[in-house]
Amino acid sequence: MIDAWLLISTLVWLFLHLAFAGWGRGHRLERDGQGKGSVRVCVPARDEAANIAACVRAVLADPRVTELVVVDDGSTDGTREHAIAAAAGDARCFVRVAEERPAGWLGKPWACTAAAIGAETDWLLFLDADVAVAPGAVGATIERAERERADFASLFGTWEVVSFWERLCIPAFGWLIRSVVDLRAVNGGTRAFANGQYLLVRRTAYQALGGHGVVRGEILDDVRFAQRAREAGLVGRLWWAPWAFRVRLYRDLGEIVAGYRKNLHEGLGRNKGVTIGASFGVLATTALPVLAAVAFVALGDGARAAWASVVVLLGVLLRVRLELRDGRSAAIALLHPVAGAIIALVLLLSIAPGAWKGRALTRP
Repeated sequence: MIDAWLLISTLVWLFLHLAFAGWGRGHRLERDGQGKGSVRVCVPARDEAANIAACVRAVLADPRVTELVVVDDGSTDGTREHAIAAAAGDARCFVRVAEERPAGWLGKPWACTAAAIGAETDWLLFLDADVAVAPGAVGATIERAERERADFASLFGTWEVVSFWERLCIPAFGWLIRSVVDLRAVNGGTRAFANGQYLLVRRTAYQALGGHGVVRGEILDDVRFAQRAREAGLVGRLWWAPWAFRVRLYRDLGEIVAGYRKNLHEGLGRNKGVTIGASFGVLATTALPVLAAVAFVALGDGARAAWASVVVLLGVLLRVRLELRDGRSAAIALLHPVAGAIIALVLLLSIAPGAWKGRALTRP
């Protein structure tokens, strides 16, 4: 049993090394192109005082943007005032306050709906409030979407990680999620996926679909939106564009746990068996081999201690590769087994999603 576990763990890491070697190849968004047509950027924001100013300034720095609508979704930290100040009187920016949500609606879909109301632009770009877009990103996305006749398109950008816990956990969670996203299948039309941090949609397609009303009660609204859109016959695209935007998701361990807790079980299809299995799989290939190596040394089993150490090393080396690929120092990779233990715990906690920004999360 022990040897089988070590063998499977070794094969898992070797497979991931091979899989990530080519991840994103052929599915990167290049910087060139401006596209045609007008675009409204829609930003739902709840208690985003720490992020909203940078988001607004980055959007308005792009002359390609026609309109920016920020919807303050019941914030208590001055988000609205920060957004207005950041706009500095730019006539393209409008800051709205979300009306009371109807029954059955979660906060983000309702705020996105409020931001899109009255739009007459050719495109709608839904952007999270913690995202700072790079110059040229909007135009490049529209250009390629037009070229590929896509009705909606989404991007994977770059994480901004500052604190110790951000540096340790967010790339580990993020690359875990990316590892199960087959870009070839998504862009080939056989699977649906979208990253709600950055989601571009043709306005006419959005309205014909029913807007965010089709995901009004969904916690994982971005992925479910892509699924509903594909079911309706719309064409979607997903590209890797580390240059296009930076996002600072969470700032401490508590936010990291709460943020990923609300999404992981949803992303695994709300299947408790799969979520529990995923938790055990992550733990068995990251933290447990460290404990096993120590135990085997104490038991005098040098061969198994060495094998368990190889499993740990393979995981650390993959993290080194990914950190360097993202342009960060790889020193944090030595603590990747700790990140694995945190992921395993959050997977289990995600079965009951808890609350987010003061609101209880309930599934339909």
